[in-house]
Amino acid sequence: MKSKIVMIFTGGTIAMKVDPELDAAVPGVGSNELMEMVKEVDKIADFETIDFANIPSPHMTPDLMLELSKVVKENIARDDVTGIVITHGTDTLEETAYFLELVTNSEKPIVLVGSMRNNSDLGYDGAANIAAAIYAACSPEAKSKGVLVVMNDQIYSAVDVTKTNTVAVDTFKSPELGPIGIISNKEVVFYRNIKERQLLDTEKIEKKVGLVKLAAGMEADILEFFIESGYKGIVIEALGCGNVPPAMVGGIRRAVEKDIPVVLVSRCIKGRVEPVYGYEGGGSQLKDMGVIFGGNLSGQKARIKLILALGISDDIDIIRKFF
Repeated sequence: MKSKIVMIFTGGTIAMKVDPELDAAVPGVGSNELMEMVKEVDKIADFETIDFANIPSPHMTPDLMLELSKVVKENIARDDVTGIVITHGTDTLEETAYFLELVTNSEKPIVLVGSMRNNSDLGYDGAANIAAAIYAACSPEAKSKGVLVVMNDQIYSAVDVTKTNTVAVDTFKSPELGPIGIISNKEVVFYRNIKERQLLDTEKIEKKVGLVKLAAGMEADILEFFIESGYKGIVIEALGCGNVPPAMVGGIRRAVEKDIPVVLVSRCIKGRVEPVYGYEGGGSQLKDMGVIFGGNLSGQKARIKLILALGISDDIDIIRKFF
């Protein structure tokens, strides 16, 4: 008996081709045309397609992610559906994947896929990536592994995957842990399992969450802007294991005093934030002030989590537990 895969199309480079007048890639490939390029997958699965959107990934928003999650949950709950494959632009793919990871609670595979080359490029990788994503979604071994990202025959967890290169086809990596599996000659092979998943399921989100990346000598004016503009949460990509320039401390303190959750992560691509240093702006001081430590999350994923957490509660203690 063949699997039943729901294909949800959202756009991205995978659905683009070059406009001769602009001499640039724009949306122009429909879902039917995309599926016609993917060979032999009809031998293992029947397909149902949903045209959710056809947008570049920088146009993706938390509101659209929330709407997409509703479509995903509605379809993944169907008894006849084996899994879901979602095409997506690569620039924000990791954010949408992590959003879905936090709000969905199904053992069935949910797989996101994109491409680094548009349909007009030599070596277009879209069709091969879709085929690999379908094989992953059909695999019984993919159950209970959370939301997955499949690119370049590598399978990654949405929790730790990130885009590492602006143009390379092997751009998606998990710098700390590596892929959880591969697709090799149509065979899906998993290297490791996923630890217990976290669920922040909510029908409401808080979009006014700021993200700032720190560098030497930065001051607190950007934090003052967030505070005065009514932002409900702030994520800070700090230096090293969780330290900030001393001129940032006053702004962080003011945000905390106004009950705005401030989440601290590192601008480093590996490692966790820890309260190691006690000097002005050091992690120990920040923790004592009430800053929430975000573990090894990237800034963009910590922001997604805070957007969802604030949709559930504005209680700082509850939010702290989520992180």
